[in-house]
Amino acid sequence: MVRRTKEDAEITRNRLLDAAETVFNAKGVARTSLAEIAQAADVTRGAVYWHFKNKADVFHAMLERVKMPMDEMIEQLGSTSSKDSLRFLHIAAVSILKRIVSDAQTRRVFDIVHHKCELVDDMAIAGERRLESRKECLQHIEQDIQSAVQQGALPSTINTHSAAIGLHSLIDGLISNWVMHPDSFSLGDEAEFLISTYLIGLRGKPA
Repeated sequence: MVRRTKEDAEITRNRLLDAAETVFNAKGVARTSLAEIAQAADVTRGAVYWHFKNKADVFHAMLERVKMPMDEMIEQLGSTSSKDSLRFLHIAAVSILKRIVSDAQTRRVFDIVHHKCELVDDMAIAGERRLESRKECLQHIEQDIQSAVQQGALPSTINTHSAAIGLHSLIDGLISNWVMHPDSFSLGDEAEFLISTYLIGLRGKPA
């Protein structure tokens, strides 16, 4: 009976988080009430407070259920050392772009965090998480670019930090723009070309 009760509680919690994603995405976080989340989940408002302290608690629990694109990039780049760092960086970047196309939940949460939430007050922790993720991701990208220079795949004159900023901005910007207007272009189809074009461009010899 206790096990069943725990299972039921987990089901209800996930229903609430599913509902929160839907309502946050439709109305924005600031304009969403806990009552609306409860209604969308078809549970009582009391059930919301049983699982969560407030709306910010719901929001942060929603974030914990997904791996955001740059967090996955960090995981991929940190998982191995490659003898062909430029190719490995290319594969990782393309896979991140393609996953956001195929993973509706991650796409929805990315849209909420980046476009439909003011990252202040109780939501500020999400902004801090984004900044930390950006910093760590940039470090991993720059390390791979430095390795590519050492391997002779990129010129020694390249500014590795600037190159890392450019690639990170390209990936993050493509996702952000595509999520807002998915009918404007096919991110899945264009991913290979767009990343290849940037990395090929690094083979020039900027001062």
